[in-house]
Amino acid sequence: MTAPWWQSAVVYQVYPRSFQDTNHDGIGDIQGIISHLDYLQKLGVDAIWLSP
Repeated sequence: MTAPWWQSAVVYQVYPRSFQDTNHDGIGDIQGIISHLDYLQKLGVDAIWLSP
């Protein structure tokens, strides 16, 4: 039996409010996270944990 994926996954925690602001209102947004998915994939990230 293999271990669940999350036991060996690389999880990157993101605080969206300060991660990336794409509409220039001073607050990070989901589109900012989406715009960096290629970069996170290159880092070897398996999952993203969004902080409140």
